[in-house]
Amino acid sequence: MSAACLDMSDHAGGIRRLAMMQPDRRNALSDEMRGALRDALEGAHGDRAVRAIVLTGSGGCFCAGGDIKAMGQPIPVALERLEVVHDIIRLIALGPKPVVAAVDGVAYGGGMSLALACDSVVATEGARFCASFGRVGLVPDMGAMWSLPRRVGAARAQRLLLTGVEVRGARAVELGLADLLAEGALDPAALDEARALVPAAPLPAAHFKPIIARHHGDLEAVLRAERDAQAALFATDDHAEARSAFLEKRTPAFTGA
Repeated sequence: MSAACLDMSDHAGGIRRLAMMQPDRRNALSDEMRGALRDALEGAHGDRAVRAIVLTGSGGCFCAGGDIKAMGQPIPVALERLEVVHDIIRLIALGPKPVVAAVDGVAYGGGMSLALACDSVVATEGARFCASFGRVGLVPDMGAMWSLPRRVGAARAQRLLLTGVEVRGARAVELGLADLLAEGALDPAALDEARALVPAAPLPAAHFKPIIARHHGDLEAVLRAERDAQAALFATDDHAEARSAFLEKRTPAFTGA
């Protein structure tokens, strides 16, 4: 069964493929997409027939991150929306089954966070990773301050977050943002990687994934800290200016207020 914005299909070896299906919006994390992803991940983890999950996009893009048009809500509403994507990150990073991100095109902001939370990232030459959070006047969210340093090291992570530079294809693999470069079609490469990650005994993974997550930095602590930071930044003039500039297709004029 698939939601309007998310296609679900099962493949040989117990692999469930989840494809974000709003390419006209570059698969941005709308409220509909957030809810569908959370429900689909919960369902996949709870289905004994599913042994691994592939998360991908459609229309030549992975995910453009947060839905800027939906931002600007009252802070309690904005934090409720943030909690939904936190649930998604927990399901990916701490869930009992391996999750592979299959990335083509943009993986910007929260889209990058979504990919980096996965156990493995398979990218095409056209994959484009970018920590673009500063462009909307917010801190990195969806666990990026946890997942990015784990993949590339603290110093390099900080530089990527400060500069917001775009990293593509083979360079993403070289830096550690992605694990494999798809030599042919993306889907077969990602499905093969998912099958490779399926453990012979499935139960231990449900224990060691959370242990590794805690040992290499406390994901829950990061999610709490980013929630507090975003609550402060949602109310700033700079965040309002970033939203207006996006909608008006111009460069934002930040003032630090």
